[in-house]
Amino acid sequence: MKNIILLAIQGAGKGSLAKILKEKYGYEQISTGDILRQRATVDDELGIKIKNFIDNGIFVPNDILFKAIEDKITSKECENGYILDGFPRNIEQAEAYDKMLQRLNKDIGIVLNLTLPEDMLYKRIIGRRMCKECGAIYNIFSDELKPTVEGKCNSCGGDLYQRDDDNETAMKTRIENYHKVTEPLVSYYKSKGILYEVDSSVLNNTVETVEKILKELGE
Repeated sequence: MKNIILLAIQGAGKGSLAKILKEKYGYEQISTGDILRQRATVDDELGIKIKNFIDNGIFVPNDILFKAIEDKITSKECENGYILDGFPRNIEQAEAYDKMLQRLNKDIGIVLNLTLPEDMLYKRIIGRRMCKECGAIYNIFSDELKPTVEGKCNSCGGDLYQRDDDNETAMKTRIENYHKVTEPLVSYYKSKGILYEVDSSVLNNTVETVEKILKELGE
């Protein structure tokens, strides 16, 4: 299976796409946050270091992050391929990841860049609501995802809430940071010939496009 790196601004649908690909193809979905939280529960030298950083609200240094990622991608769970969601975040991490793969004799796979018009991104972020009880996600601007009863979860009846960072000010900051830090990765991977642009406006169409890409690559 081809390993996949997902590039996208928050709200473009990385999580939803990764979940579908995991269920259909058996990919292991990897996010740096999940890796670090999981690794922090392991009672060894690396796990203890990561737990200390997390407990004290300190960013985990790159060398420790890379070690945790290496442990994960060489684990049994990733034998059928994996999806990296949120890593690498910048050119420095991308170059370090390349060196890691060369050392491990692993193929980088492909990079999917999910694109979305800013007006649609606005509706996805500002309109997002989450259930306090079961974590279900809704959107007040979407006919398909709008809760049947305003402020209540369709599944469990729990109260819905809006995340503190799902506001216009935070969204503008995300967009600025994306263009400044993450967008250069698009050029970086395009120069390697492994980048595919995918419109993520409609999830079903996004999935169909990605499946077509994977089929053309022999997956």
